Amino acid sequence: MANIKSAKKRILVAKTKADRNKAIKSSVKTAIKKVDAAVAAKDAEAAQAALKNAISAIDKAETKGVYHKNNASRKVSRLSKAVNSIA
Repeated sequence: MANIKSAKKRILVAKTKADRNKAIKSSVKTAIKKVDAAVAAKDAEAAQAALKNAISAIDKAETKGVYHKNNASRKVSRLSKAVNSIA
C-alpha cells in the first residue's frame, strides 16, 4: 500500500475511473448483444431499434474516452452491416 498522500489519491482515482469504464463497456456489450440477437432472429424492426440504442451507447463511450474513435466506428459499421443484411 502507498504511503504518500498523492499516491493514495491516485489509487482511489484510478479505481473510480476503472469502475466507470467497466460499467460503460459492459453497457455497450449488452447493447451489441441485443442487436446480434435481433439479427439472428431475423427481426428487422427490433434490430433497427436495438441498433439505434447501440450506436448511441457506443458514441457516448467514445466521447467519454472509453473507446478510441476508430474502434467505435468499426463497431458501428459492423453492426450496421449486420442489420442491413437482413433488411
